[in-house]
Amino acid sequence: MVRPGAVGYRHTMNMLARPPERLAVEVVFDLVCPWCWIGLRRLTRTLALRPDLAADLTFQPFLLNPDMPARGIAHADYIQRKFGGEDRARRLHAAIAEVGRAEGLAFRFERILRTPATVDAHRLVRFAARDGRAAETVEALFTAHFAEARDIGDRVTLVQVAIETGLDAHGAAGFLASGEDTETVLVENLRSHRLGINGVPCFVVAGKHAIAGAQEPEVLERLLDVAMMEQAGAM
Repeated sequence: MVRPGAVGYRHTMNMLARPPERLAVEVVFDLVCPWCWIGLRRLTRTLALRPDLAADLTFQPFLLNPDMPARGIAHADYIQRKFGGEDRARRLHAAIAEVGRAEGLAFRFERILRTPATVDAHRLVRFAARDGRAAETVEALFTAHFAEARDIGDRVTLVQVAIETGLDAHGAAGFLASGEDTETVLVENLRSHRLGINGVPCFVVAGKHAIAGAQEPEVLERLLDVAMMEQAGAM
C-alpha cells in the first residue's frame, strides 16, 4: 500500500538533492597508444559510478611519434623500430590485449597494416568537440585503429568515422582539407611536453592534480575525491 503523499515526498526530496559537483578532467593522450584506450575506458567506468560529480572532459594531444610522415609507415617497419622485432612486439601486444579484454576492448594488433600519423585524427577530435561529441569520436577512433585496423591517418577514413559518430560529413571533410587547427594540435602537444608530461595517458583533474598511466578505477576515484575536496574548500 502506498502512503498518501509518498510520491510527492520523494519528488520533493529529489528536488532538494544536491546537484552534482562539476569537475574539469583533461585527458592527455594519443590515438595510437593502446594504454590510452584502456585508461580512458577505466576513467569512463569510474565516472559512471559517481553520480555526485559531473566531469567536464577535454582531450589534449600528445604525439608519441611527432616525426611520423603524414601518410604513416608500414606497421611492420614501425614494430621493428619501436620494439626491435616482431617477437617482442607480439609478447607485449598479447599482454595488452589481455588487459583490454577485461575492460571489454578488442585489440587486434595482428590486423594493423599501417601506423598512422595522428595529427589529423586529433584535429577531428577538436572538430567533434564543437558539437559536444569529442568523447564519442575518440572512442570511435580507438575502435577504428585497434579493433578494425582502419587507417586513421587517412582523411577518407576520418570522414567515415565522423559520420559514424553523428558528425556532418561535408563539414568534417571540409575541415580536414582546410588544415584548420593543425597548428593548434602541434602547440598543444608542445604544451603537454613543457608541463612535464612524458607519457600517456595522463589525467589532469581540476587543472592541477595529475596522474599518468592506465590507472585502476580505485586510484582514479581517489584522485577525483582529492580534487573535489580541495575545490569545495576553495569555495
